[in-house]
Amino acid sequence: MSHTQSIELLKQARERFTQREIAERVGKGTKTVRRWESGETPCPAMLEAALRDMLQTRPTSLTTCDQTFQFVDLFAGIGGIRMGFEAHGGKCVFTSEWNDFSKKTYIENFGNHHQFVGDIVPFPAEDVPSHDVLLGGFPCQPFSIAGVSKKNSLGRPHGFECATQGTLFFDVARIIATKRPAAFLLENVKNLLSHDKGNTFNVIIQTLRDELGYDIHYKVIDGQHFTPQHRERIIIVGFREKTGFSWDDIRLPADGPRLESILHKTDGTEPVLAWDEDRFFDHKKRSVQPKYTLTPNLWTYLQGYAEKHRAAGNGFGFGMVFPDSITRTLSARYYKDGSEILVYQGKTKRPRRLTPRECARLMGFPDTFKIPVSDTQAYRQFGNSVVMPVMQEVARIMVPHIQALVAHQRDGAPLALPLFC
Repeated sequence: MSHTQSIELLKQARERFTQREIAERVGKGTKTVRRWESGETPCPAMLEAALRDMLQTRPTSLTTCDQTFQFVDLFAGIGGIRMGFEAHGGKCVFTSEWNDFSKKTYIENFGNHHQFVGDIVPFPAEDVPSHDVLLGGFPCQPFSIAGVSKKNSLGRPHGFECATQGTLFFDVARIIATKRPAAFLLENVKNLLSHDKGNTFNVIIQTLRDELGYDIHYKVIDGQHFTPQHRERIIIVGFREKTGFSWDDIRLPADGPRLESILHKTDGTEPVLAWDEDRFFDHKKRSVQPKYTLTPNLWTYLQGYAEKHRAAGNGFGFGMVFPDSITRTLSARYYKDGSEILVYQGKTKRPRRLTPRECARLMGFPDTFKIPVSDTQAYRQFGNSVVMPVMQEVARIMVPHIQALVAHQRDGAPLALPLFC
């Protein structure tokens, strides 16, 4: 993205946000934003993702969308769904996440200001705080293509037959049944639709619609509308009563960003983040740390592996990406060899992995998001996370209906036509 384009995005953002709000979002001082705006210093191209995120958020003017609603965050991971709903006025009152490393990242970024439990399975539904919205990215491994293939190869059950993860959906259902929130959002892999010839998805929908009585809407959304990554996920939303909710209200940019928007900048414009320092990028040398470049042995292995499968007529192999690319789906196994997304570094140099900071950007997390865990754990966390701007956009079209339901329950007033943010 050119300087001209980035300054135009900054102008658009300034129509709705103060310099301080922009500075806080991009991790800079207000003086720096003022210099960009005045033209004293060039507005860096890497700001594209953060500025686009800001332009997706609600206006700063007072509307019904400024009213706070409360939500619980189940199977929370590192908080990607939470961030999307907080951007539209939501307040988290309860979190559940069993992985200790994910919990560390979550608390580092959101604090520990309410009850945080690990395993939700033994936790009594009655003890979950009252809430307006239930959010849950319940584990997808039992339903993902990779998860099913691996379990088949090992002779293990998958889907609802997977006792450790596949039945966790029913823990979501028992909490919904007990607490009766105004709405919920559930997220999973696209393969959930076709798993077990559609039977798994049918059970989920029948449970939510027929047994729990919620008005159900679902849609597969590709994250590449917001970040340079092909990542299709199914979003299931439900409302306690009939509303005017429609997926037609969602705004999905036709031309999403390209990889260059999230890569570390080697032209001197890469931001110095106090929480990263030089962990991922050497600011003096203006280069990505050398440890992210593949070793000779690994690069030789990946090339041989790809050639073997090409000769056999298979499509398996590494995924080389360039500044104008859209990547494959980032997976939780990225820490192993990085093969699904290898960044081209020229003919004379071996490719490299994305750094954890670049993975955060690829998932739509702002640079203010801290990464307090090892690279291995960070790759796992971002590979298991959601494209945050997708959640933010879904929240945008859900929130007015949520607020109408909450007001209806509180005041007994008829459901009003919502005002969209």
